[in-house]
Amino acid sequence: MLQIRVGTKCIALLIATGAILAGCQSSSDGLAAYGDSAKTLEDDSAVAFYKNDELITTGKLQFQEKNYGKSYAIYKRAVDVFPQDPAAWLGLAASADMVARFDTSDRAYQQLSRMIGNTPVYYNNIGYSHLLRGDLRTARGYFLKAYELDPGNEVTARNLELMKNSVNYAQR
Repeated sequence: MLQIRVGTKCIALLIATGAILAGCQSSSDGLAAYGDSAKTLEDDSAVAFYKNDELITTGKLQFQEKNYGKSYAIYKRAVDVFPQDPAAWLGLAASADMVARFDTSDRAYQQLSRMIGNTPVYYNNIGYSHLLRGDLRTARGYFLKAYELDPGNEVTARNLELMKNSVNYAQR
């Protein structure tokens, strides 16, 4: 401990102060507050103009980072800006499913049925939605439709395996 006399008062400076302050600096691990990665923290709430697929890209990033509430809000904005973009609707539906907003996901899947209705992507996503709700019979039907359209689809194979595992284990 280093002591310096100033008048009649004694000020004690701890050498460890530097180490304590160094601990307050941001780390280089790429994480920000609340476990988000630093690249997901950009505030674009006041933006009125969007580059080509900026909202879709940001929504995908938030979804991949498991920030489902943020991705839900971004994709909700994306369908307002790009109402004819199936990627925006798929992102909204998937994000809504993950935050248990099935009313919103149902509306998104209804819109998607007109856009990409008879595709493995559509059937896998709507099937997964029903799987999350616990409606295993309906989920299986959609997964089988996806399988009929593309038997080699890896996503469909994983969904059917997930479905099988869901049936084998008791719900708690």
